[in-house]
Amino acid sequence: MACTLPRMNEWPNGWSGDQSGNRYGYGSGSAEPEGARAMPQVRRDAGPGYQRHEPPMPASMSPRRGASVPPQQSQGYDDSYDDGYNTGQVYGGGRGGGGGHDDGYGPGRPGRPRPQWGKRIKWTVITLVAVLAVTSVATYFWADGKLRRKVDLSKVIDRPETGDGTNYLIVGSDSRAGMTAEQKRKLHTGSAEGKRTDSMMILHDGSNGPTLISLPRDSDVEIPTYIGSDSGKKYPGTGRHTKLNAAYAEDGPELLVRTIEYNTKLHIDHYVEIGFAGFANIVDAIGGVEMDLPKAIKDKDSGADFPAGKQTLNGQQALAYVRTRHAFAQQDLDRTKNQQKFLATLASQTATPATVLNPFKLYPTMSAGLDTLVVDKDMGLWSLGNMFFAMKGVTGGEGKSMNMPVSGSNGGNLVWDKTKLRQLVQQLNNDEKVTVSSN
Repeated sequence: MACTLPRMNEWPNGWSGDQSGNRYGYGSGSAEPEGARAMPQVRRDAGPGYQRHEPPMPASMSPRRGASVPPQQSQGYDDSYDDGYNTGQVYGGGRGGGGGHDDGYGPGRPGRPRPQWGKRIKWTVITLVAVLAVTSVATYFWADGKLRRKVDLSKVIDRPETGDGTNYLIVGSDSRAGMTAEQKRKLHTGSAEGKRTDSMMILHDGSNGPTLISLPRDSDVEIPTYIGSDSGKKYPGTGRHTKLNAAYAEDGPELLVRTIEYNTKLHIDHYVEIGFAGFANIVDAIGGVEMDLPKAIKDKDSGADFPAGKQTLNGQQALAYVRTRHAFAQQDLDRTKNQQKFLATLASQTATPATVLNPFKLYPTMSAGLDTLVVDKDMGLWSLGNMFFAMKGVTGGEGKSMNMPVSGSNGGNLVWDKTKLRQLVQQLNNDEKVTVSSN
């Protein structure tokens, strides 16, 4: 029985019958797969290092295992450069035999350089240090420029010799400058004209720790010969005695310093004054001051009304606390003790990392204080900082706080103990540890 063979173009993947010679994309009757046959027309003109990237060859077109591959003719090119194409394999050709870093894209491809973390950390630290330095310098000049240097101690005459250590006269005045009627009512300050000293303290900062000495405003003192701070006129001393705070009311800070130096024989190096509003603003800027009151305090004149125990005082309450006097048996002496305790606590709670390292607290606190501080013309920000930390040291147990020793009274004015006063001044001038007690 006759058998008819299928025609060539009917074979699967067979000859298409196209006699034009263009067999691209058609099946072949050759025993070798197309992917293994030599392709002399492959370009060899790429420069050294040029990488060709073709899609991976389908598995169906990979050379049969064991199939021989005829050598590629050189076509006149230098075969010393082997880029993987001289085998004639169009698909799946090698990507070069170089020793490049294998980064997952195939051998021979240069990888990304590894990050140099050491250099990055180094430059990050340098940048942070530079920013911190610039910020610190800018802050220093900003703060230094806000100091109100209004007191001229060069106008003070016949001054005692300077001793060891530094003596600051710290004055809390009842100045109402810049306060509105509502603020005066809220802070119970009244509306008296001018300003008087509501509290006075001498802070000695020396090698044996700080010593804080309160001067009762009702202290009996002699007004000496002085030069008027504004008029320049000389006012001879007449032996007149009065309360200490009257000296400030008579001719301001210069006469107050002159009177204290004359009656104590202690040289005052720097003068610092703060008013009612500034005091309250500082307390509010740090979020209040925590106090532990041994007993309840109530004074309608200052506005104080506090139960016994721990509590946080805001600016208004703090001002009422330090001004309270009618709630105590020894009005002026007990009040100065409370003022010392509060100011030392204020300094201690302000100089904490939570305030110093937090710009949202540090700058408002500095601004509140510097806007209202009045200092002498030789006072710098560095000296002010030393005073602040010396005040903190009193609370930290590094120093001592006391009242000026008194021996009695004269017409309602407190008379200082002359013997203890001389011993106290001698210890301060020699920067010795203070052993004198208040009473």
